Amino acid sequence: MSFKSDFLTESKARGFIHQCTDLDGLDAAFSAGTVTAYTGFDPTGPSLHVGHLMPIMWLRLLQKHGHKPIVLMGGATSLIGDPTGKDTQRPLLTTQTVNENIARLTHVFARYIDFSPSQSTCVNNAPGTLANNAPGILVNNNDWLSKLNYIEFLRDFGPHFSINRMLTLDSVRTRLEREQPLNLLEFNYMIMQAYDFLHLSKTHQCTLQMAGSDQWGNIINGVELTRRAANKTVYGLTAPLLTTASGAKMGKTEGGAVWLNADMLSPYDFWQFWRNAADADVGRFLRIFTELPLHEIEKLEVLKDAELNEAKKILADEATTLAHGSHELALIHEKAKQLFEAAHANISTLPAEPIAAADLPIAIDDLFVRLGLTASKGEAKRLIQGGAVRVNDQVVSDVKALLETTDFTENGRVKISSGKKKHRVLAIV
Repeated sequence: MSFKSDFLTESKARGFIHQCTDLDGLDAAFSAGTVTAYTGFDPTGPSLHVGHLMPIMWLRLLQKHGHKPIVLMGGATSLIGDPTGKDTQRPLLTTQTVNENIARLTHVFARYIDFSPSQSTCVNNAPGTLANNAPGILVNNNDWLSKLNYIEFLRDFGPHFSINRMLTLDSVRTRLEREQPLNLLEFNYMIMQAYDFLHLSKTHQCTLQMAGSDQWGNIINGVELTRRAANKTVYGLTAPLLTTASGAKMGKTEGGAVWLNADMLSPYDFWQFWRNAADADVGRFLRIFTELPLHEIEKLEVLKDAELNEAKKILADEATTLAHGSHELALIHEKAKQLFEAAHANISTLPAEPIAAADLPIAIDDLFVRLGLTASKGEAKRLIQGGAVRVNDQVVSDVKALLETTDFTENGRVKISSGKKKHRVLAIV
């Protein structure tokens, strides 16, 4: 489907669009003028991780196209906990913990979204300024949900919710099918989220909620409540849930979550996460997590072998600049250079490229071509004969030498060097 609006056109091209309540109507709304849209984030932890970056980048793209983003912090809903995708109730948080989390997350959002001057308490605003576009706002649903009168709320809005329909939603049905308890507290979560949309449509003329596809049922409730209670047409738009090429949930690694806060994950480790992306993920990640023009991404995503490694560096640089700024990126580059060029660098701290165990053993000359250290096997052999090839800083003298599993450390890594300045670290996967 082609769109009239630039925002939906680029959203589709970058892989953001999954479901919509009315694409034709929403396209017309975007084409007619400025659209105000919101995405909700429950501050259930002290940091967001890269799995949250997709909706954040989507809001940034919205603002880039001249529309108004609202970041909704679930100060009230996080006290209950979203049952979506959970077999058991989330641990209940205290109000103090939630407020402390909100303060920390606000700084993260300020790196990606330009907020109005009245909310300029955040430091280090978005590195690529969007100031010429509609300023975004950050709101906390505790400001209105905590003031509701329960009896009045039930009388005014209870008739608009069908229990029969709510029982068919994935977040409810899955829990019931597994015979896992779903208490009244959690059941109210979807009602509160629906009311958020109604409230924002009244107070900020918000006409769109954007979220991951796991929130589809909650979005539908908000769209329907707003239509019935306020006689307003609003829209829901979701992005596909993002996983890595291996099928892993985005934002999780063997070493833990890839946090956006620098005090929970160093900018260097954040850079390494993107630098070590699987080959099959590079194109998608460039589209979603960077602002490179699409025509440049199309050239990068078809690269192979050593050239694809350069695309991974671009991905890491672009994503890290947005998250931590160009100053941190310069420090990262210097650290990587020092580590790689150190004669006896601790390779467990270095960015590593994956190599499948099934590919071992592999001839050193074949490996050099694969890594882009040489253009041909003949060139690799000449380097070996000249004493310029090392494995774990040990000179390789046999032109028929193989890289074997025994060359890897206990952590499953090996350092390959060509001369004094070209180095690669490989990790068995």
